[in-house]
Amino acid sequence: MAVHQLPPPFDPDSTELGCWLKLPSTLSAEAASLLGFDYVCIDMQHGLVSRSDLTGTLQAVHPHSPRVLVRVPANDPSAIGWCLDAGATGVIVPLINSAEEAEAAVRSCMYPPLGNRSSGPARAAVIYGAGYVDDANAATQCIPMIETRGALKGIDDIVSIPGVNAIYVGPSDLSMSLGLGHGNHDGEAAFDDALSTIVEACGRHGVVPGIHANPTLAARRLEQGFRIVTITEDLGGMQTSMSAALSDLRGT
Repeated sequence: MAVHQLPPPFDPDSTELGCWLKLPSTLSAEAASLLGFDYVCIDMQHGLVSRSDLTGTLQAVHPHSPRVLVRVPANDPSAIGWCLDAGATGVIVPLINSAEEAEAAVRSCMYPPLGNRSSGPARAAVIYGAGYVDDANAATQCIPMIETRGALKGIDDIVSIPGVNAIYVGPSDLSMSLGLGHGNHDGEAAFDDALSTIVEACGRHGVVPGIHANPTLAARRLEQGFRIVTITEDLGGMQTSMSAALSDLRGT
């Protein structure tokens, strides 16, 4: 008997609000997953979660948040397959620059004949049941990150790849790739136009646009047409809350 059910792919007509986990803490992961986010993403690229941390983090999240993504360190078949075998419902793949790279990521997520993922689902078969391999291709999310000039130039080709039904914008890397520097660049034409280009391409191909944000920017991102929006993270949220408490008390 399966303990969990694989969630369906993101729906273009729904809004999904998520939380980002950078810390290798099962306690903070469990606490975040109990808050009711539509998805939780564990960050293995810029977060501090290692392979040895991932299984425990997934175990802490899964009972409370059925959609658990992992941002893998790179577009690497071994890393992608390992995260999915550990029980992630999908992966966010950084620095996708072309349709060819997006297609390679999809193939790493899919079992033959759609891809080249090796069959050995380990924990995934334990929590999703004996039919996991048969069901995985229809449910697994392969989400390329759009964060470079190359990806922006080839956005229509990337979002037309079979198996790509959602993308995720990394606004900081995209800003730097556009020559705008680090930080937020809302209101600057190059950045605003880039986001519009991405959302419009997703609309043409029935792909769900996602983006990294924060509580201040989330409403604007939704107005811009993004449907998957990460609104907070464990490390930043903790720092913000602690800083506000300290500032308020010292001010008093």
